[in-house]
Amino acid sequence: MFVTLLFSQTGVERAGDNAELFIIEGATHVDLYDVDKYVTPAVAKLTQFFNQNLTTA
Repeated sequence: MFVTLLFSQTGVERAGDNAELFIIEGATHVDLYDVDKYVTPAVAKLTQFFNQNLTTA
C-alpha cells in the first residue's frame, strides 16, 4: 500500500459522511499529474463535484 493512499483514507475517515475517496485503479499519486488516462477521470470527478457544490449567486 502506498503511503499517500493511507493518508487519503485517513483524511476521508476524519472528514465525515460527505467525504468520498475516489480511487483510479492502476494510477499512482504521481500518475495523476500528467498521465492522460488517469488525469481524465480525476478531472471529470472534480468537475462533477464542483458543479454540484459550487454555485454562483
